[in-house]
Amino acid sequence: MLARSGSALAGLGAVASFAPGPVMAQKSADQKPGGYIDAHVHVWTPDVKKYPLAEGFRPADMQPPSFTPVELLAHAGTCGVGRITLIQMSFYKYDNSYMLDVIKAHPGVFSGVAIVDHTKPKVDAEMKSLAKRGVRGFRLAPGKESAETYFASKGMETMWRTGAKENLKMCLLINPEALPTVDKLCEKNPDTPVVIDHFSRIGIDGKIGESDLANLCRLARHKNTFVKVSAFYALGKKMTPYVDLLPMIRLLHETFGSQRLMWASDCPFQVQGDHNYRDSVDLIAKRADFLSADDRKQILGGTAERVFFS
Repeated sequence: MLARSGSALAGLGAVASFAPGPVMAQKSADQKPGGYIDAHVHVWTPDVKKYPLAEGFRPADMQPPSFTPVELLAHAGTCGVGRITLIQMSFYKYDNSYMLDVIKAHPGVFSGVAIVDHTKPKVDAEMKSLAKRGVRGFRLAPGKESAETYFASKGMETMWRTGAKENLKMCLLINPEALPTVDKLCEKNPDTPVVIDHFSRIGIDGKIGESDLANLCRLARHKNTFVKVSAFYALGKKMTPYVDLLPMIRLLHETFGSQRLMWASDCPFQVQGDHNYRDSVDLIAKRADFLSADDRKQILGGTAERVFFS
């Protein structure tokens, strides 16, 4: 089991403030990242003058109104989390500035998953440029568009090809009905690393569909495909301590193995209402009794370290 104390994150709040803008102080040379890794967190600042929202978004859309790294640390820092993968928030769209500033302020502590416009020319050059600034993956989300149409463009082909060449992950926010399309994409691009966010949202309607789960497990035959065990607050019964999700996690563990599963909180949404950060960690750390100590080590950090911090 990974260490639950002495993490680099635990000391960050004492040395710098992320609100309302980015921290410019560097962590001290003797601080070494350790502990668990949260593979999926969104951060944002109420300073919309310095970090403007994308067209179509308003400050009222930011719920909660603020979720800076200091606010994140109030939850993660007490649960043994030493590193975090930041996911670009949708209301900043293609402007990754805030996320990049947070990564720069604390090298080795944060990595990033950016959003780029795949319809623009030279998207491959932009991907490579962002990789030099701590980005290790790119969020792809069909939204209301069909998965078949969304993933069929020339720009998307470029992104998947670049991902294979540069070891940059395609991080997919998809619904279960997109899984067959993703299966074909993985067949076509076997060297492109793929990360499925939030179990592909299986259980968001309160039911763990057997056919949906079978389609997700089918992706295990693609060696470069990973699954985030995350967003417990939004799936199944949507109630702590989330033990109704354990059968799905067990099956994914049996299918993918612990080295291709990674835990994530999906904060700040995991810490709203009756939900909390500790219960998210403990579902893997304590309640999944079918996992060995090494399994927990991989799911709570080892996999994310290889995928997002190498």
